[in-house]
Amino acid sequence: MTDRSTVSHLLRRLTFGPTAAEVDAAVRAGVPATVEKALAGIGATVPIPEPGPFRPGKEGRQDARRQATEATWWWVSRMASAPGAAEKLTFFWHGHWATSVRKVRSAALMLAQHRTLRQYGGGGSGPLVRAMLRDPALILWLDGQRNTRQAPNENLARELMELFTLGVGAYTENDVKAGARVLTGWRAARTATTATFVPARHDPGPVTLLGRTAAFDTDSYADLLVHHPAHLPFLARRLWIRYASGTGPDAATTARMTSAPERTTTGMLRALAGAEAFAATNGTLVKQPVEWMIGAVRQLGVDLGALPENKRGPILGGLRALGQIPFRPPSVGGWPVGTAWLTTSSAQARLRTGQALAGLAPEAVERLSAAARGDRVDALARMLVVDAWSDRTRAVLTGGAAEPRRLLALGLASPEYTVH
Repeated sequence: MTDRSTVSHLLRRLTFGPTAAEVDAAVRAGVPATVEKALAGIGATVPIPEPGPFRPGKEGRQDARRQATEATWWWVSRMASAPGAAEKLTFFWHGHWATSVRKVRSAALMLAQHRTLRQYGGGGSGPLVRAMLRDPALILWLDGQRNTRQAPNENLARELMELFTLGVGAYTENDVKAGARVLTGWRAARTATTATFVPARHDPGPVTLLGRTAAFDTDSYADLLVHHPAHLPFLARRLWIRYASGTGPDAATTARMTSAPERTTTGMLRALAGAEAFAATNGTLVKQPVEWMIGAVRQLGVDLGALPENKRGPILGGLRALGQIPFRPPSVGGWPVGTAWLTTSSAQARLRTGQALAGLAPEAVERLSAAARGDRVDALARMLVVDAWSDRTRAVLTGGAAEPRRLLALGLASPEYTVH
């Protein structure tokens, strides 16, 4: 029979917060079937809300804030209700092509970008990069609408190569200047969910870019990037750091991921999950707050879709206290990884939020109450899909076992739950 910790590890990394029942099913199915089932929903079309039109002025700003909150709640609710790897991969891309509603100021544009990441994120890099270079939210976020033939703006071209496709050291400052010229002419507005190309603002002349001289357009620039020898190793590293370990993959794992037969992100995830080094990463990756929150909600059985608006505070407020809210990355570099999330204030926020979540999960509290007091710590491990407690954590949890609600909150704040 498949080892339970093996499939727990797979599901914790590929998906958001597997439940005990999902792990049970994975044990019966085995590792290959578990991986394929998790990856199966990537690229599927889902209904995405369509906020009202952008309006300028004070009332428009109020509308924009309300719509952004509604968009965030929609996505958080979907993360909690949709098992499989699709939501986590979409969230990976959101942090990779990090764009914030704070500057974009349009939920409609952020959701349009979300649709693009969801549609193209599981395939090859080419269609995704082409689509993102036309994405109005990204263009506004990185000042692309100011990029004209008379005054090229280098923000988008620089981040495109440094953070999105190639990485530091794979391009030069001259490549940045040339890339900016290629991208001149694109305009975005908060009143439309598609960008427009204005030929009069575009510089059509030839440039020397990444060693090639030509009159590039947006698509040929995208193709040049995704076929660059630095691109796939760069993407493999970014995936590994978010899905496997806070440090980059070894050479053998990078080679395995970049030689995936179909050359797609889904193929790279499949290769990652099957890498020999992946098993050794169990218990080494700090959960991002969204991972922590969605896992807790799923494992406690909290139905976010049924929560009235006045009870959403523990979710959205908890994410705010923990420092990670979808559609609001802090910078173009996205959110931090690893021990940056392990601070005294975040530990206190996890405990407070855990207590609030326990209040939203009476059935989970009842299940712990139904177990004999001496069995509750192990019952909690099964509920939260924790492979094992350390002696120190077990001692703390045993001390709180008389109060199931407190025990649940302590488990959610434990090192074993925070680092997966």
